[in-house]
Amino acid sequence: MDRRAEFLISYAEAHSPVTVRQLFYAATVAEVAGIEKSELGYNKVQAQVLELRRAGRLPYHCIADSTRYMRKPRTYDGWEAALQETAQLYRKSLWADSGEEVEIWLEKSALAGVLYPVTAEYDVPLMPTGGYTSETFAYGAVNAMRGSSKTLVIYALYDFDRSGRDAAGSLQEKVERFGCEFDVPVTFNHLGLSYDQVIDLGLPTRPAKRNTAADRRWPYDFAAELDAIPPDTIREMVRDAIEYHLPPHQMRVLKDIEQAERDTLMQFIGRAA
Repeated sequence: MDRRAEFLISYAEAHSPVTVRQLFYAATVAEVAGIEKSELGYNKVQAQVLELRRAGRLPYHCIADSTRYMRKPRTYDGWEAALQETAQLYRKSLWADSGEEVEIWLEKSALAGVLYPVTAEYDVPLMPTGGYTSETFAYGAVNAMRGSSKTLVIYALYDFDRSGRDAAGSLQEKVERFGCEFDVPVTFNHLGLSYDQVIDLGLPTRPAKRNTAADRRWPYDFAAELDAIPPDTIREMVRDAIEYHLPPHQMRVLKDIEQAERDTLMQFIGRAA
């Protein structure tokens, strides 16, 4: 039990932020004693992670959970506080002069916290769908691009299973249909998860579901989840996709401009106060 705890703590700290399911997959790959590749094994990891966090041994910030959130308008004590925060949080639009709008679409809402550090750094929208994308969500994404003269570039991350394949296909059909309707060019890319990625990355798999007629059309006898991809690897996949459109040298130039503009804002606020 102590060795299992040491593994969970060290892995979470080294690859933070991670989800509990990513920890579970990492434990099965490392063949940690007592963690079988089943829902029972996942439940063991989940229970132990909770115990370690409450005991103060595993920092809370290491675990990502983006399936729950709070909504509240941001308010301030006064105009000076509002201006100060605006200046401190000022971000330059990195894509204002680009002919493309790059977005990352994600089947697993729980993984949003794992990928957000990368998408936030590059000022790229992260679109968790929680499974199949609704007509409304797809409509809103494409409608926001109307009249922009930009190409909507989507990178989609979905499980390697029948449901993930169908959900990705449904998303592609929706955004391309709305793109034609609104005269918005759409480029759709399957960033993952593919058969080759499962094999090349040596990802842990599970038996494919055969519960329904749709399930039985899945051509493989195994399936794999996005959660099985090591957190650093899936973040690198997203980073590489984004940098294809925004090279690092261009990013550095824009960040330098952003800092100069932030400094100017702070000086202006200092004089106004």
